[in-house]
Amino acid sequence: MTEPRGYISGSRRPAALLYDWDNTLVDGWAGITAALNAVFAEFGHPPWTTENTRNRVRVALRESFPVMFGERWEHARDVFYDSLTRQGLDHVVPMPGAEALLQAGADWPQGVVSNKAGAFLRREVTHLGWNGFFGPIVGAGDATADKPDPAPLLLALRHLGHAAGGTVWYMGDTALDMQAARAAGVTAVLIGDARHDGGVERAAPDLHFKSAFEVRSRLRELA
Repeated sequence: MTEPRGYISGSRRPAALLYDWDNTLVDGWAGITAALNAVFAEFGHPPWTTENTRNRVRVALRESFPVMFGERWEHARDVFYDSLTRQGLDHVVPMPGAEALLQAGADWPQGVVSNKAGAFLRREVTHLGWNGFFGPIVGAGDATADKPDPAPLLLALRHLGHAAGGTVWYMGDTALDMQAARAAGVTAVLIGDARHDGGVERAAPDLHFKSAFEVRSRLRELA
């Protein structure tokens, strides 16, 4: 575990744990890619690989689709969600060590804050049988704005009854997640090397763990 920004101690016990979803707790990129490619086929665009999706998808659909599809973005949205409804759960699998991390985190209040649409996010949590791990499950469209705006993190904290502060950890895999954490005034915790998003230096986390297994070990120590 490393502490790139230096002013927050990894030995300080957190009071609450918030998590990003895709590429932090689950690998659902194949399903997202299939849904995007259904839209691209409808619009005559070339398909993406899963790696393309992993490298390019950051902000919520309500921000990205108007840019990508212009005035027909709502039709693109409907095609995307129809595809995701039909096949998305077939592709959702836990990231290595994710369930063990959540079990270690059960001593703390836990929640999810994602840029995946709230209804689909909660469906995936239920599909994995993880509802018992979480209080708030906040997705795109549930708050007044989506990440990197702090609104969804602050909404999750209100549900938990916690104020923002350094003892709240928000764990994610991208620079956008770290930006959202800093905007909300909580500790920005990077899991993984962020290779798909410019690396650790670009993400500039408060705390950095190489894997979910490493976070689990630290939480066990702090418990």
